[in-house]
Amino acid sequence: MFERIDPRSPTPIYAQIAALVRVAVAAGDLTAGDGLPSVRALATRLRVNPATVVQAYRELEVEGLVQMRQGAGTFVTDVTPERRARERATDARRLVRELLAESARRGITASDLKHAFDAELGGSKSE
Repeated sequence: MFERIDPRSPTPIYAQIAALVRVAVAAGDLTAGDGLPSVRALATRLRVNPATVVQAYRELEVEGLVQMRQGAGTFVTDVTPERRARERATDARRLVRELLAESARRGITASDLKHAFDAELGGSKSE
């Protein structure tokens, strides 16, 4: 899950970590009671300061997605289906913003994208 952390990204690493956990929870890849990597293990794996991981985990705890238990680890809390749906919708909007920004850099218009989406979605129905 944490392979997609990009140290060159303008998004702070702690925010990238938190975002990946949010996506995994929204997708159901992480469910209530699942443990996250320890702060030390994840910091070592990502080659970042442990405070960076703590910052991400604390942000998630404030949001109610995880619970940090001193000496035991960090665990995903029970997330309602409505909350999962909200997280998926938020992630979908983020993906669309990224796609629009990248498309603009490549000179692809919104109309071009709409036609491509229609073609891809229409094509998947006949498969």
